[in-house]
Amino acid sequence: MNRKQKILELAKKMGIIRPRDVEAEGISRMYLHRMYKKGEIERIGRGLYVLPQSINNESFSLAEVSKQIPNGVICLISALHFHELTTQIPHKVWIAIENKKWEPESQYPPIEIIRLTGSAFSFGIEIHKVNNVTTKIYSPAKTVADCFKFRNKIGLDIALEALKETKNNRKATVDELWEAAKVCKMTNVMRPYLEAIV
Repeated sequence: MNRKQKILELAKKMGIIRPRDVEAEGISRMYLHRMYKKGEIERIGRGLYVLPQSINNESFSLAEVSKQIPNGVICLISALHFHELTTQIPHKVWIAIENKKWEPESQYPPIEIIRLTGSAFSFGIEIHKVNNVTTKIYSPAKTVADCFKFRNKIGLDIALEALKETKNNRKATVDELWEAAKVCKMTNVMRPYLEAIV
């Protein structure tokens, strides 16, 4: 297998590759740059490359942001969209980072950052493969609780729709929703809505 084929296989396997991934295979990053110049591979951001056909994938932005911000967790409207719990189409990738962490300088895709601490950050993280990229996404129950927590930012209507869809599609039990509400300190806010759906 020649260098070009190796790079294409690597991009197919990993979804998004960086020059250091190519170098780990014993290939100079110069070959990656040549392939980009010839249009055989696409550059989607600084040091991020993909196969041209993968760019049209709807979940591609999630994979890209996860590669850029590996310690972040996909949240709010982006997580709702991933779990098919909203009619909203996110125009940004919503990502949670720990309160004291640095703020990424991503230009594309556009991102919206929320900051969380302690168990509010670490609770309910699921690991999914999105375009072959390991991606952290909050569970449906945690996402619903976050939607209530950030209802002033995203709108109460979205939080209510998410709660209804989660219940109707059996994506989380009432106990799981209640547990997430406790972690997010949203029990008083969510109680009447949870009682209404039981």
